[in-house]
Amino acid sequence: MGLGHYLVEAHLREGRSVAELARTHGIHRSWLYKLLARYRREGEAGLVPRSRRPHRFPAAISKATADRIVRLRAKLLRQGFDGGAETIHWHLTHRHVPAPAVSSIWRLLRRRGLVTPQPHKRPRSSFVRFVAALPNECWQSDATHWQLQGERSVEIVNLIDDHSRLCLRSVALVVTTAADVARIFESARGQYGVPAAVLTDNGRAFSAEDRGWQVALESDLGTLGVVHKRARPYHPQTCGKVERFHQTMKRYLREQPAPASLRQLQAQLDRFVRYYNEQRPHRALGRRTPAEVYAAKVKATPPAAPVLPTHYRVRHDRVDAHGKLTLRFDSKLHHIGVGARHKRREVVLFIADREVRILTAEGQLLRQLTLDPSRDYQPQSLGVAV
Repeated sequence: MGLGHYLVEAHLREGRSVAELARTHGIHRSWLYKLLARYRREGEAGLVPRSRRPHRFPAAISKATADRIVRLRAKLLRQGFDGGAETIHWHLTHRHVPAPAVSSIWRLLRRRGLVTPQPHKRPRSSFVRFVAALPNECWQSDATHWQLQGERSVEIVNLIDDHSRLCLRSVALVVTTAADVARIFESARGQYGVPAAVLTDNGRAFSAEDRGWQVALESDLGTLGVVHKRARPYHPQTCGKVERFHQTMKRYLREQPAPASLRQLQAQLDRFVRYYNEQRPHRALGRRTPAEVYAAKVKATPPAAPVLPTHYRVRHDRVDAHGKLTLRFDSKLHHIGVGARHKRREVVLFIADREVRILTAEGQLLRQLTLDPSRDYQPQSLGVAV
């Protein structure tokens, strides 16, 4: 027997007043009057507890809006994009369509069985992240693998801005070389300016510090006064933002037809970058797009270009059968003409950045030149030949 049944019986059989029962049991008299009225009207059935759920929901999502939300989510996921409640809300708002609250969209998706609550996830408040204070304060770059049709493996080099997550470049390559990395950086800085710092891992296309010389990117950054930060070995979390960008990009690519060529893959990357930069609200940016965040603040610049120390090398070599030597500078191979009369001769090269002196093993100077990085072949007319 419930409280309602007890009170009705006490009032009707004992004759106790409504006021006394309400005061004794801590209830409102109006509730007891309603209970008595239902009992007189319906009998015992009127005392059964009833749901307090309202009969009408004036603010409920209409069926048309609910169907539009479900279709939009399916479309976003089919294209390889995020289809969460906040992303759906952003798209509806920017299409000037009446948008329910984010919480209402999430509840709708949960009722339809499209999302599963995950209360076990680590709360965002527990994360400690580094974020650059300004655009161009730090760029992150890294390479990742992808496959074309026929399981042909290629690589993708991504370059993003740490502050805004703006994708500055996403380039598909057969194999990533140091020259490619330098070219990608040069293209990005031509459009966005010179950053204050660049963060990379220790891959051979990005750094040769452990080998005692410099790749093209390191040389370019040093010339521009850009700080080159390198991740700790075997610690990809240091480059966490570009690593996370790889995941978002690959989720999109998995939903696209497998590209048959590098050109087709690049076209897919270009479409993704446009959407990612200009149309995709980013969770870490307060649901703003990377392009909005990048444009919102003044851009950081590098400190004054330092006076760089000269890079010295001494190399023992042999002139080839055509009277030439090869020398790598800024990750590019250059050919230096010495003369057919010196073919097969053992020589010593004294290299101070672009200043090159070629001597015989006995110390006789054969040639002295300033290397021209724009030319593959350095003819004997360039510099002094002996």
